[in-house]
Amino acid sequence: MARRTQELGRFTDVALLVLISLAEGQKHGYRMISDIEQFSGTSLEPGTLYGALMRLEERGWIEPVESEERRKPYRITAGGRDALREQLATLRRVEQAGARRAGVVWGPA
Repeated sequence: MARRTQELGRFTDVALLVLISLAEGQKHGYRMISDIEQFSGTSLEPGTLYGALMRLEERGWIEPVESEERRKPYRITAGGRDALREQLATLRRVEQAGARRAGVVWGPA
């Protein structure tokens, strides 16, 4: 399967975490950091997060939301949802190949 977003560059782990966080609704930076830590166990530094936000916004995968507050919320765009779905499908294939090759059998969750 050819990647439609190939021209947009390599996907990073931080970008994936941000898109997953924003997929459930708009958030500002501090809330994203908390959410990402909660669902993934990954603790991001603000500089790392804001660098990823800048790159994702340049790609058109997220956008800022008008706000009266000091904190600037972001939301995922349709293109960002497409990129997220594509990356998750790739990760699924990688996980399945890795589990099969390593002889890992996942039990009920």
